[in-house]
Amino acid sequence: MSIEDKFLDLFIKATEKAAIGASKFIGKKDKIGADKGAVDPMRRELNRINMEGTIVIGEGEMDEAPMLYIGEKLGTLRGPEFDIAVDPLEGTKFTANNQPNAFSVIAVANKGNLLSAPDTYMEKIAIGSNLPRNLLDLDNSVEKNIKLLAEAKNKDISDLKVCVLKRPRHDQIINELTKLKVGINFITDGDIAGVLSVIGNNPKNDIYYSTGGGPEGVLAAAALSCYGGQIQGRLVLNNEEKIRAKKLGINDFNKKYNLEDMVKGDIIFCATGVTNGDLVNGVKDLGNEYEVNTFALHKSKNINKIVKNIYNK
Repeated sequence: MSIEDKFLDLFIKATEKAAIGASKFIGKKDKIGADKGAVDPMRRELNRINMEGTIVIGEGEMDEAPMLYIGEKLGTLRGPEFDIAVDPLEGTKFTANNQPNAFSVIAVANKGNLLSAPDTYMEKIAIGSNLPRNLLDLDNSVEKNIKLLAEAKNKDISDLKVCVLKRPRHDQIINELTKLKVGINFITDGDIAGVLSVIGNNPKNDIYYSTGGGPEGVLAAAALSCYGGQIQGRLVLNNEEKIRAKKLGINDFNKKYNLEDMVKGDIIFCATGVTNGDLVNGVKDLGNEYEVNTFALHKSKNINKIVKNIYNK
C-alpha cells in the first residue's frame, strides 16, 4: 500500500524545522544543545500530523541526548499507522564544530515495514543500483567483495572508490583495501551520508564498508530502497545490548540483514541540511528568514528531488 502524496510535504516540514532548530547551535561546541534544538521542533511538527506514528528507530542513547525514543507515539493518533525512523540531528559533532554534512533525517513506512534496531553498532556494506542481487556478503573476505564488485561494475580494482569510517576498528579493512590499491575516501562521522555516497548517476563512492550505527543503517536503507541500491548489515551486540534487542523482537543476534529485511513497501525519506554537505546545502540565515534545502524521496511516486523552502523567523 502506497503512502498518500500529502504526507511527503508534512514530513519535509518536520525535518526542516528540526534543521533550523539545530542550526542555532552551529559552531557553539554544544552537542547536547544542538540535538535538543532539533528534537523539540521535530516532535512538535510530527505531533500535528493526522497519523498514528510509532518510533521504531530512535536517536540519542549513545550520545546521552534528548530522545525521540523507540516506542514513542506521534501524531494526532487519527489517520494511517506509520513506522517512523528518525535522527533529528545526524552529525551532532559536525554541528557543534561547524563542519559539513550535518542534517536532520526521517524515514517513514507503513506499520510493520521498518526494522526496529537498537541504538548499537552495525557492520555494513552498501552499494548502488543496477548490480546483481545479493552481490556482496559480510562473511566474504574484503578481497572477495572488492573483486566481485569490480567485475560487476566492469572496472579495474584500482578504479574503485571505497568509503570508510575512520576508526581503529577498521584497521584490518583499511589494510586489505590498501593492499588491493583501491581508492579510500575516509569520513570522520555521519555514516548515513557515507552510505548514500554510493547512490546517484555519478556516485562519489562505489561501496561503503564500515561498522557504524544500527539506527543509521536502517535510515540509509530507506533511501537506498528508493534507488534500487543494496545494503547488508549485522548488529554488533554486547550482553546488555542483546537484552535490549530481544525486547525489540530480535532473537537471532548473528542475522545478516539485507535491504528487504530492514525496509519493505513504500518509503518516504527526507534529509534537510543543517550544515552544507554532499546531500544538500545547510540552513542559510538570511536575516529575517531561513532558507532550507531538503533531499526528498518517495518510492512509490518515483519522487527524487531537492526542495528549497523559506521560513520567517
